[in-house]
Amino acid sequence: MSYLALARKWRPKNFSEMVGQEHVLRALINALDTDRLHHAFLFTGTRGVGKTTIARILAKSINCEQGVSSQPCGQCSTCIEVDEGRFVDLIEVDAASRTRVEDTRELLDNVQYAPSRGRYKVYLIDEVHMLSASSFNALLKTLEEPPPHVKFLFATTDPQKLPVTILSRCLQFNLRRLSVERISDYLQSLLDKENISYEAAACKQLAIAADGSMRDGLSLLDQAIAYSAGSINIADVTAMLGSFDQTLIIELVDKLVAQDAAAVMQTLVKISEQVPDLNGVLQSVLNVLHAIALYQQVPQVCETMFDEQGLSLTAINDFSKRLDAAQTQLYYQIGLTGQRDLNLAPSPRSGLEMVLLRMLAFTPSELATANTPGSVSGNGALKKQQQQAETVEAQPQIPAESKPQQTNVPHNPEALKPLTNTEVLEPVNPAYQSQQAEPVAAVSNKPVTIDSPWHEIAAALPIGGMDKQAANQCILTGISGNTIELALTPASAPMLNKERETRIQQALTEVLNTNIQLTINMQDVEGESPAAREQRLQKEKIANAEAIIEDDANVKSLLDAFDGYVQPDSVQPVE
Repeated sequence: MSYLALARKWRPKNFSEMVGQEHVLRALINALDTDRLHHAFLFTGTRGVGKTTIARILAKSINCEQGVSSQPCGQCSTCIEVDEGRFVDLIEVDAASRTRVEDTRELLDNVQYAPSRGRYKVYLIDEVHMLSASSFNALLKTLEEPPPHVKFLFATTDPQKLPVTILSRCLQFNLRRLSVERISDYLQSLLDKENISYEAAACKQLAIAADGSMRDGLSLLDQAIAYSAGSINIADVTAMLGSFDQTLIIELVDKLVAQDAAAVMQTLVKISEQVPDLNGVLQSVLNVLHAIALYQQVPQVCETMFDEQGLSLTAINDFSKRLDAAQTQLYYQIGLTGQRDLNLAPSPRSGLEMVLLRMLAFTPSELATANTPGSVSGNGALKKQQQQAETVEAQPQIPAESKPQQTNVPHNPEALKPLTNTEVLEPVNPAYQSQQAEPVAAVSNKPVTIDSPWHEIAAALPIGGMDKQAANQCILTGISGNTIELALTPASAPMLNKERETRIQQALTEVLNTNIQLTINMQDVEGESPAAREQRLQKEKIANAEAIIEDDANVKSLLDAFDGYVQPDSVQPVE
């Protein structure tokens, strides 16, 4: 007798044999037991999670000779024929090979005829999203009002491609990916039935590789049995999958956290000796970094997840203590970007090495391990970059449009000599200087009192967000003892509510060091709010800066020489 693949040999024959998908099975079992069967069912989900299997069990349940129930007998001729795939009233269609509207019409021509043997004529259409738009249109009317003896069962891995007119006519059941634990346990139970020795770690490795698909897990198990000659062990499974020992990835991350560049390269050599293809190494490192980040933030939900991914909780706990949370995020982002650019590297090995070295080189000095032999902390380069950034921030910036060009200089070099930022934007207008000295917001260390201008009090309030914006939109209308009266225009009324007014009052009490009673009235009054004052001062600064640029003799010479102009709104004042 020819060998039958495990996925076919052990395909579930009733709902009790199904692994997972309890949310779907519960609905179907209740519908069958109470005889409330819809005429169209849609099963969605990734490959190998049981869509077609559930559809076949459902077809068997409604056609069993013992009656409609959630527990078909499995002994009658109908049940046997459905299991063997030769039941005449179960019409299975592969939509991928019958996409034409003519095929759909030919299929529907027989809908009106009663079933030959069963109670219902069942149309099982797999990968239904592959049908053409015309085929869906031809199916619509029949799907909405089929004859009482017809049931439609649809299965698809891509429900987004189905027209909403089809979705609205079906009961939709979304099948979930299976967990590593469920797949591993099921593989072990099958190996026990097949009398094949195995290691639990090997089954778990196969379950991880199955990536949520039971059928993939069974196919990999078939391959592992053939590869290992009947005894499943972790070494053979690892070699067959082309994967590598996860302890090496843990060792690699350990050396990375320790800032030991030499040890990182040595560990990478060990990994490359096991796996010629290094494309999956960076993915594994990212998985470990992701696990560290999760454990640092939500350790209580990580144990099951780490078990499914084959990660050591002890190692992740150790890394989370040694690695700063911000550094974890930086490593992950560098690895993610490096994975995208890995194909651009001269070789996968050199690309992976550069990603790991980049993680080491960009370690902030306060987080790097001090005096670690062979480490590459990048502190000197980082300090130099920080000093350069501080120097650039300290210098006033000139918009690109107003910078002098150095080509085709006329014959008057004195008039058109290169200008420094200070020469171009130095505030020589006394009025501008006086306004620049006046702060937009109160930033001095001088404490504010109840007699201080309102804009200074508002700037000193220890609040933020919408509370701060609401305070800055108010206009002071009066102070009487410890009572402050403010006005807010009706247009800004949505910014204020009772809770926000209470927080502003509490902030005033704190900053003025006295018990303040606050009243905010909705009315239009004369005066200038702190927000309006800030906008006015900013506009005046920009106007003065533009005047300085336009009056500068050097700028005029440049504009005349090159027939240029100053880009509007490009001049910014020096803060």
